[in-house]
Amino acid sequence: MASRNFYFQLIARVIFLALTSLAIAFSISYASYIALGFSIILLIAQVFSLISFINSTNRKIAYFFDAIRNEDFTLRFPEKVTIKSFKELNQSLNRVNGLIQEVHLQLQIRENYYQEILKQANIGIMTFNEKGHILFANPTLEKLLNYSPLNHIKQLNQIDKGLYEIFKPFEPFERKLYQFTNEREQKQLALKCTQMTLNNNPLLLVVAQDIHHELDKKETDSWVRLIRVLTHEIMNTITPITSISDSILKHFKSVELESSNDIDKDKMASSIKGMEVIREQGGDLMEFVQSYRSFLSVPKPDKTLISAQKLFEKARVLTSKEASQTTKINWSIQPNGLELFIDEKQITQVLINLVKNAAHSLEGQENGTIDVTASLDGNDKKYIEVKDNGPGISEELLDEIFVPFFTTKEKGTGIGLSLSKQIIQQHGGNIVVQSSLNHYTSFILSF
Repeated sequence: MASRNFYFQLIARVIFLALTSLAIAFSISYASYIALGFSIILLIAQVFSLISFINSTNRKIAYFFDAIRNEDFTLRFPEKVTIKSFKELNQSLNRVNGLIQEVHLQLQIRENYYQEILKQANIGIMTFNEKGHILFANPTLEKLLNYSPLNHIKQLNQIDKGLYEIFKPFEPFERKLYQFTNEREQKQLALKCTQMTLNNNPLLLVVAQDIHHELDKKETDSWVRLIRVLTHEIMNTITPITSISDSILKHFKSVELESSNDIDKDKMASSIKGMEVIREQGGDLMEFVQSYRSFLSVPKPDKTLISAQKLFEKARVLTSKEASQTTKINWSIQPNGLELFIDEKQITQVLINLVKNAAHSLEGQENGTIDVTASLDGNDKKYIEVKDNGPGISEELLDEIFVPFFTTKEKGTGIGLSLSKQIIQQHGGNIVVQSSLNHYTSFILSF
């Protein structure tokens, strides 16, 4: 019906144009200027009307592209028309509309996919323009810097002035390292800058990664290799000395019994005492080296899912001797049903070591308290904290307490914290120490 109306209207308009043209011809023939003027105006109006009527198809196409530009894909053109050209045109427009809609949906899916990848990436990613406006910053970067939301690089000045001074003159393809300390831990950031262009606007893409954990792992591996060489060489050297001294000692004792000279007896007695000292010192040294071999032979954790309650009950029994009249040990779990995917024996060993160290630091202090807590942090990351209200650790010693051989105890071997750190690293976690002199010391095990 619509197509018939179109033809009827088109024929009627052509007939009216022909009649108007005849009227103009008659007006000229009879010199009727008023009729001529009226006929010319009518002719012009009919021509514009015909052009507008014919251009309805162009308006339809223009309306179609406006809808596409506004991402409105609900527009549909009627395909049940009798005019073949109109039918083909409407079918083509609907087909193009469907293809554009499909491409648009695919682009949205890809954009969401890439956005999710950037959000879940383990490295921080940020883009900012020449004016310092941050166009994008993924959640990992906000966690690294402990600041959200990031809108301008001047906000970095509130995090750390030195960090802002690095970003302010950042040039494309530069690599920089920066270390800063927040409220919870120390971080070593590796920064890399790359230039990119978006809509003809130059941008800087900065990738930030905390390499503190990787550096700790490399440092531990280096210590393991060094200790392996040292223990091997020391044992190879001291073993024959101990064995020979023991043989000589037996020989001197047998000769002493047969000697009748008092002078020889005195010499023999002195020699025997000297050899006994050599044997004892050699044995002590071998025992000392043997203690460090435990640092080299930490087995891979046999991890299972266990409740924090079970872990704490076992550790509580094994550290019951550390509690005294002046020292109190508190064990708490939040939430109550918290479970940990760990090697129970190894983590129990770590807890015992930390609690004993805390108790040692509280010796002679009244109202000493050790708080052992298993909980979740703000990012739903599981952790265990051992905190005491002891004298604390000075800043000079904080960087050394995990170093093998280092100890503040008179009879310590300096292996406990190093071994604990290696165990946590093999669990894929990290151990961080925080301390304030005369206030507290806290060891945080994150998994």
